[in-house]
Amino acid sequence: MKTLLLPIAFAVLGAIAAPACAANPATVAELNTMARRFAPVDLIADTSKLSKGDHVAIEKLIEAAKIVDTLQLRQRWSGNEALWAELQKDTTPLGKARRDYFWLNKGPWSIIDGNRSFMPMEFGGIQIPAEKPAGANFYPEGATKQELETWMNKLAPKDKEQAQWFFTVIKRTKDGKGAQQFTSVNYSDEYATELQQLSRLLKEAANATDNASLKKFLNLRAEAFLSNDYLASDFAWMDLDSPVDVTIGPYETYNDELFGYKAAFEAYVNVRDAKETEKLNFFGKHMQELENNLPLDPKYRNPKVGAIAPMVVVNQVYGAGDGNMGVQTAAYNLPNDERIISKRGSKRVMLKNVQEAKFESTLKPITKLVLRPADQKDLDFDSFFTHILAHEIMHGLGPHATTQNGKPSTPRQDLKDAYSTIEEAKADVTGLWALRYMMDKGQLKSSLGQGTAAERKLYNTFLASAFRTLHFGLTDSHARGMAIQVNYLLDKGGFVSHGDGTFSVDFAKIKGAVADLDREFLTIEATGDYARAQALMKQYVVIRPDVQKALDKMKAVPNDIRPSFVTAANLSK
Repeated sequence: MKTLLLPIAFAVLGAIAAPACAANPATVAELNTMARRFAPVDLIADTSKLSKGDHVAIEKLIEAAKIVDTLQLRQRWSGNEALWAELQKDTTPLGKARRDYFWLNKGPWSIIDGNRSFMPMEFGGIQIPAEKPAGANFYPEGATKQELETWMNKLAPKDKEQAQWFFTVIKRTKDGKGAQQFTSVNYSDEYATELQQLSRLLKEAANATDNASLKKFLNLRAEAFLSNDYLASDFAWMDLDSPVDVTIGPYETYNDELFGYKAAFEAYVNVRDAKETEKLNFFGKHMQELENNLPLDPKYRNPKVGAIAPMVVVNQVYGAGDGNMGVQTAAYNLPNDERIISKRGSKRVMLKNVQEAKFESTLKPITKLVLRPADQKDLDFDSFFTHILAHEIMHGLGPHATTQNGKPSTPRQDLKDAYSTIEEAKADVTGLWALRYMMDKGQLKSSLGQGTAAERKLYNTFLASAFRTLHFGLTDSHARGMAIQVNYLLDKGGFVSHGDGTFSVDFAKIKGAVADLDREFLTIEATGDYARAQALMKQYVVIRPDVQKALDKMKAVPNDIRPSFVTAANLSK
């Protein structure tokens, strides 16, 4: 899928970003221009109410998070660590610019420029691919998708499960006769040195904190790093109720663009916002009701969503690994293990200070360019914030189990490389559907209100936010999913283009158009229809001329933010 989409992304971004490729590496001026697309912001969180023990714990967790950065470099590409070491030796202005942009992308490829290299083809004796390898460093270099699939399909069921599991890498080996073959290696063996360090630091943090739930999670996660069994610690993370809120370990599979199986290491060290968290609890009362009314054939709905999954609002203190790379995460919905989702749902974590920074730095200026003047007044942070929450909630609703050839499976396995795009788009549009459903039922009076004014804020804020997402480039799963949504809703008349790079909402058509698109995504996941997913992406993952006009006007608008973790720095003084 990456190869199919790259020409599209290049055409889009040629007008937005400075050019860069391995045959023509970026200059100092180009690198500085590319870096300026990420607006510098100071992330601040209030740690004044933490206990003395929690202060010690959070400092240990920040130290652990820095190790996660090392793991992310190694997982993203086999040559990353050596290249980073070589870049440290170059003290020229060009060397400094390369180091800066390398660290932002955690590698020599510019994420929002189609994952193209901004480095020369060779540097310090290291050969640099022109684009990020689709399999990252989870699979042997040069191994094709076809030969890996052929090998996996010949394995016994338990061995195949391990080969496709989140926490294994695939290596080349030789059989007894010297013939080449593949084998699965646990993360606990592949990254043994770093995981032993992480385990030690988490145990030290656990000993320091006086919060029982944090102590339990940290001890179990410390054990998981060594055993490669994350199930018990994931359940403990779901139960975490602590002023210090931490997410650390291998979670998201976006870096595995070959299959979408393998989890990348990330860390978010946060402080819980108790007041804002309490405001969000009302969503938990309506989970089963939303599932029961999804625009989906009833036979695919889950009759028992399960216990209400926790939802928390936090302010980020530090991010690392996959949690601080390129476009910053505004919220996350974890874990991805279907065994936990089927029993407990998934936990939603909202990074409020990150969302506020994005809203101010990117969405406000975009709104002035893509919405008509009469609609710009409808831009609303609460609508922006609440839709991100709804997006995360909708990851936990909808189909999570399928049947293929009479055998149990999951949408993630069935849709393979298309899954991340379809799932992110499903969460977006189902969130939009759910908020309108709850508005119509009078369930959002205390947060978003109801009636025409609330409706206008919801849809106009979403429309403006769609262009913020497309501004990232089409190599990101979220942006590919947004391209589907925008083009589909334009075709259905829910969104209207005015031909000059401005857009508006047709309030007579938007509700029905959203429901139709939602039904398409949910049905694809319920049936595990890979061909249907590919067809949808082929048709809609494009930038049409009218949308391009809007993107062309956004050249000076930052694509995203680049946080400076001020609070974390002050804690270590």
